Amino acid sequence: MRDEQSRRRPVRRVVIAGGGTAGWMVAAAISRSLGKVLDIKLVESDEIGTVGVGEATIPSLLNFHRLLEIDEQEFMAATKATFKLGISFENWRNVNEDYIHSFGMTGTDHWTAGFNHFWRKGRERKLAGDYGDYCLELKAAQMNRFGHLPCEGINYAYHLDASAYARYLRRYSEGYGARRIEGRIAKVHTDAASGCITALQLDSGAMLEGDLFIDCTGFRALLAGETLGAEFEDWSQWLHNDSAIAVQTSSSGPAVPYTRAIAHEWGWQWRIPLQHRVGNGIVFSSKFVDDETARARLMSNITGEQLVQPRVIRFKPGQRRKVWNKNCIAIGLASGFLEPIESTSIHLIQRGIIRLLQMFPSNGIFQSEIDEYNTQAWSEIEHIRDFIILHYKVTNRRDAAFWRHCAAMEVPASLRHRIDMFRETGRVFRLSNELFAENSWVQVMLGQGITPMQHHPSADLMGDAELSCFLDSIRSNVARTVAQLPPHQQYLENYCAAYMEEYLAPK
Repeated sequence: MRDEQSRRRPVRRVVIAGGGTAGWMVAAAISRSLGKVLDIKLVESDEIGTVGVGEATIPSLLNFHRLLEIDEQEFMAATKATFKLGISFENWRNVNEDYIHSFGMTGTDHWTAGFNHFWRKGRERKLAGDYGDYCLELKAAQMNRFGHLPCEGINYAYHLDASAYARYLRRYSEGYGARRIEGRIAKVHTDAASGCITALQLDSGAMLEGDLFIDCTGFRALLAGETLGAEFEDWSQWLHNDSAIAVQTSSSGPAVPYTRAIAHEWGWQWRIPLQHRVGNGIVFSSKFVDDETARARLMSNITGEQLVQPRVIRFKPGQRRKVWNKNCIAIGLASGFLEPIESTSIHLIQRGIIRLLQMFPSNGIFQSEIDEYNTQAWSEIEHIRDFIILHYKVTNRRDAAFWRHCAAMEVPASLRHRIDMFRETGRVFRLSNELFAENSWVQVMLGQGITPMQHHPSADLMGDAELSCFLDSIRSNVARTVAQLPPHQQYLENYCAAYMEEYLAPK
């Protein structure tokens, strides 16, 4: 009864534990939406660093910015951002075989079947080019071109400086009434009867009392994990990588409009171009390679001047069973982690925030909404988990123990069903709340080496002339549009040249 009463208290005081990208995204969204009726405090310490390598995003961030009415040019200049049209996967299908997972639609679907069925029939008849020839975003990425098109005619995301993004959102949040408290959290106080969090005690002795607490303390999960003991489900039986090494280098050429993901014998390397530098890192399994070998490989595959010392990051892939537990919600790394191969970390922060705002417990916390929040969060990350596992399971690489192990491993039944259905029928079915669209699954499964055994009969209804005209018109339109786009670097310089660092210094 005491637990129920403590939850039913109106929520008027929100305390965010931890800053960084997650904390300040939370502060920005809540202050912009509910800042007039809530007391919002964020506690962070200048002495505690953040992971700060979440530099690649996906198109959903544009929607988040629209909700907050953030000006794109100002944001991009402040965070030294570049445009991103997709991810180049190099050496994943096999050594020296590359493909791009783009953010665009490929071709034109029929209501009975996706474009890939008509493309496959065209390949059989020697009437079709590469699958990517029919996707504007993919061809623009290959040609290093970018430009905004009417009616949102091009899908894109950003590469950004994560630390600068947090600073930018801090200024934004403070403009809507959120308050930053400097200090380390020394103790988390809970109610003896209900177990709910009542206050955070700082090392200065100050007490931050609240009604709702948001855990953005990163991998440590000080509130959700250490204090409330929310169970963590480990997914390392499918996702073997548990380590990363990150380093920044100066730019050595024009920024390309895509992330590079370069596979090695025991993991993969990222290369993310910003306006002022390049983010580099290598993700690997400590079971298959040691830190020094991974570091040496990374440092031998970077360009430009090294700007910082390489740093090692340890992680465990998985998710907490209850990301909302009592009066605490874990967002960001505190809730769980999936490696950055598809740049989903900031998206999952965003989804946690949007879900919270949609269910915000103004009049008290009810168990029904806690359960619904957790159900939605779990379903969403499971689908993303399966998509990431796909990159490792479906591969022709047998040149190293890591890749042989990945190819041989058992995968979740949900993923096995998707793989089998695409291989046998060429079909992809997805639920409405899934992140990755049908074309994403098709691009990655084709790119990783799956050739469907058949195509939909609708494609057989078109004769050679009709099918050739259909395919050629799409490919020609894509080529014509891409040719009209300016070079990506030129567009950046004209649209959103980076601000000086002093602009973002907190006052």
